[in-house]
Amino acid sequence: MNRTPTGERKIEHVRLCLNEDVGGTGITTGFEHYRFRHNALPELDFDDISLNTVFLERQLRTPLLISSMTGGSAATGAINARLAEAAERRGWALGVGSVRAAVERSELAASFHVRDKAPGIPVIANIGAVQLSYGFGVEECRRAVEIAGADFLVLHLNGLQEVFQPEGNTGFASLLSKIEKVCRTLEVPVGIKEVGWGIDGDTAIRLYNAGAAFIDVAGAGGTSWSQVEKFRSKDPVRRAAAEAFADWGIPTADCIAEVRAASPQGALIGSGGLKHGVDAAKALALGADLAGFGRSLLGPAVESEEALDAALAQVELELRTAMFGIGAPDLTVLRETPRLIRRQITRG
Repeated sequence: MNRTPTGERKIEHVRLCLNEDVGGTGITTGFEHYRFRHNALPELDFDDISLNTVFLERQLRTPLLISSMTGGSAATGAINARLAEAAERRGWALGVGSVRAAVERSELAASFHVRDKAPGIPVIANIGAVQLSYGFGVEECRRAVEIAGADFLVLHLNGLQEVFQPEGNTGFASLLSKIEKVCRTLEVPVGIKEVGWGIDGDTAIRLYNAGAAFIDVAGAGGTSWSQVEKFRSKDPVRRAAAEAFADWGIPTADCIAEVRAASPQGALIGSGGLKHGVDAAKALALGADLAGFGRSLLGPAVESEEALDAALAQVELELRTAMFGIGAPDLTVLRETPRLIRRQITRG
């Protein structure tokens, strides 16, 4: 397969995420402000702890999501295939990277064909919401769902990335009405996600009211896509300006708590810089229905099937152990626990 500009960009994104410091600086996920109060007598058997859950009427063996990362080339398609196989084995939900390239160029579709490798789990297709201002509509969104064999579609919001991306599209005016049309017309549930700067409670309410079936906060504290695009840019002004946004965004923990308070019943995914299963437990206790992991899984996914499987197993073990440590036999009890407490961080 001949490489395309989009395919080259996707490969470059993967390379930068693996090899450069693309995390935000001066900002964290906020999970360090929370701790679980240990329960020395949990009154349950560790082996009886259940991670089973339901998300938008789909059964899952874990409340965990491999977040949207890549696709659009043969190399990144191989990563998607490995992620899909691992997610199927372990019962995680799976997001794929932006399917826009495959909608525009049919020869790229194979890199997003994950359903045959993940027949039993929810799959989330992905399109940049701003593309609705550049000719995409319901039919293109429908095609993205078909290409990935997806159960849901997520429209991602990435305004700052588009500003610093050489190929960026920044026409975000009057976008909510276009999002609403897709949400209310498409045959599958449509959600909205950020890409690393977070969604606040007020914005979430606007999106839920527009028909969004779920929100993925994708908060700050993990990958900063302005930093990623800084490394790609050859424009010295744009590179210098991107550095000013290294600490931009809303910490993931704050996003989850705020969106859950604003919408007690809305389906909610907590992602953005989660490092381990204890972070996942905190995200779920703060109100998320699923906890999403992205860049922390990219290295293992590139390395080998065994490395990726071990990384997923470790997250599950950490999550179960956190639940054991507070006496939570299932996710309902975890989400209602009074044992997650906010602590004051003293700096000095």
